Amino acid sequence: MTHEYFTLFLITMSAIAAIVFIALYFVEAGYGMLFDRKWGFPIPNRIAWVCMEAPVFIVMFLLWNSSARQFETVPLLFFLFFELHYFQRSFIFPLLLKGNSKMPAGIMLMGITFNLLNGYMQGEWLFHLAPADMYTTEWLRSPQFIIGTILFFTGMGVNLQSDYIVRHLRKPGDNGHYLPKGGMFNYVTSANYFGEIIEWCGFAILTWSASGAVFAWWTIANLIPRANTIYHKYKVMFGNEIGNRKRVIPFIY
Repeated sequence: MTHEYFTLFLITMSAIAAIVFIALYFVEAGYGMLFDRKWGFPIPNRIAWVCMEAPVFIVMFLLWNSSARQFETVPLLFFLFFELHYFQRSFIFPLLLKGNSKMPAGIMLMGITFNLLNGYMQGEWLFHLAPADMYTTEWLRSPQFIIGTILFFTGMGVNLQSDYIVRHLRKPGDNGHYLPKGGMFNYVTSANYFGEIIEWCGFAILTWSASGAVFAWWTIANLIPRANTIYHKYKVMFGNEIGNRKRVIPFIY
């Protein structure tokens, strides 16, 4: 793809994210605690998560593997950072899920579509379209790389810790809903989403790329409205127990 068409692709993806951001304040994406059969045939959560997340892992690998830059230090680090997240999300996270929850097929298919496009968006820039002299070893000493890497792994840590807390809310056989506590859940009701937003904002900074920024925008557009919906669900379910927690951004929103 030429730079001109790639730029048009990024603009289109950004515009769609804006539509998604607005729409999700009015329409609940029916998965997780918001599960709704109107979004399609229910598929076991473990299978759905693997099917949904693995495509981006595979697409990124193929684009990296087909690049002449694959063993250059900085592009290789970008590849490893990205694939570390999606290996955990595609092949470890689903195996850790408890219970017999399901995901509607429609949600899974939309996730697959986005992940295919996002894998292409990130890999095509990093391994094929970025200027050949942009990501040299000098990049490792740049403020963008240092700050972005710190944010990326901080966000990943928050995300993993939050997922652990959520997985251990219930005892075996218990199907009740409980207010998560501990870690960043002491400050927001959707700490896992906060971690993911920080993580991908970090990736956008450490790559200093428009493609990374579009992915960060998509993460925000998808998760902030959902965090708002979950917050209001929790307000109904737990009332004053929520206390001063915000939705997804500590002390702010």
